[in-house]
Amino acid sequence: MTPVTETIMYPFLFLALYFEVFAVLTFFDRDARRRRMQKPSENYDSVAIIVPCFNEEKTVGKAAESLLALDYPADKLTVVLVDDGSTDDTARVMDSYASNPRVRIIHKENGGKHTALNAGIALTTTDFIGCLDADSFAAPDALKEVMSHFDDERIGAVTASMSVHAPKSILQRMQAAEYLLGIALRHILATWNGLYVTPGPLSVFRRKVFQELGPFTPAHNTEDMEIAMRMQRAGWKIQNAPRAQVFTNAPRTLGAIVKQRTRWTTGFIKNGFDYRDLFGNPRYGVLGLLVLPLGIFSILSGIVLFFIVLLEGLRSIVNTVTRILEVPFTFTLPTFDWFFAPVSALAILAVIAIVISVALMLTGASISRTKTSLGPSVLWYLALYAFVAPLWLIRSVSDVTLGITRSWR
Repeated sequence: MTPVTETIMYPFLFLALYFEVFAVLTFFDRDARRRRMQKPSENYDSVAIIVPCFNEEKTVGKAAESLLALDYPADKLTVVLVDDGSTDDTARVMDSYASNPRVRIIHKENGGKHTALNAGIALTTTDFIGCLDADSFAAPDALKEVMSHFDDERIGAVTASMSVHAPKSILQRMQAAEYLLGIALRHILATWNGLYVTPGPLSVFRRKVFQELGPFTPAHNTEDMEIAMRMQRAGWKIQNAPRAQVFTNAPRTLGAIVKQRTRWTTGFIKNGFDYRDLFGNPRYGVLGLLVLPLGIFSILSGIVLFFIVLLEGLRSIVNTVTRILEVPFTFTLPTFDWFFAPVSALAILAVIAIVISVALMLTGASISRTKTSLGPSVLWYLALYAFVAPLWLIRSVSDVTLGITRSWR
């Protein structure tokens, strides 16, 4: 690696390590420890959980069954299934639950996920409103765990811990490790009110949030980010329930994951521009000074480091081919001596960053009580993520720059 490329990489690696060390130290914060040990509340508030559906005939049944199986008083829980103009058998599957007194069903013309959620909110009168994507399902104690974290009147939303359900393909295993890392980071950032998204796989809101701030909006196909940023701007807090398990079906193919993550990344960039007053603003604490700026930085660093690795790899190939052509070829078995290993400060820092990342994945699995074959998932994450992520990062930046809008389905 040339001195120039090393010089470029040092700032990116330093900031990544800075954030990881901050995360590790915050994990041992007193409030973080308290929330990890928090017992489910026995004061049951009324909750309506909305399941927005568009062509979800294969998954909505499992989502509905998981909500009806929640360990929560039946008279305090309402399940709202909203058919957003599906063209498959989603409506028929939903209607099979019409006889259940806890289930409300809405059929409407297609208008987008935000309109389905708003229709569910308008139909209910409960004190709290939850959202569950139709391709996800919750553990029986998930809602109790979530509700126990509404211990402050200014906590407007609580998110759950998302895990990949039954990962099979290589990419799904890669995502399984990524989701465990996300579990740990959401728990840690929530300690300092640093969350900027309320994910579709089970986030619960106080109704007062919508009464004060208004309903969901289109928000560049990422209404879960927009509402969170709107809440942060208005002074609401967003907490995380690390033991509230929710499982989601992750994309199986490269095309599917790039399409999904392009929507997420594009939504972050566009919502970030809409709420640019949050960035670098000390009024919003860790969120404004660290989390949001580093979100943009991580997008840029992922792209820059990808091209550095690509160019260095090509340069190495060219040098190898040149040497072969200049010197008569003789085949010898390769040997390796640790004494001559290329040890540098950059390599040491990179190894430390990887070790901390893996430790956070293990932490995510532990605090969420997620049972999974972590070893293969971590290996595929370390082997592939740095090469796969730039595909959607580059595409997202290109789309935003050129004004391209893509369908998310």
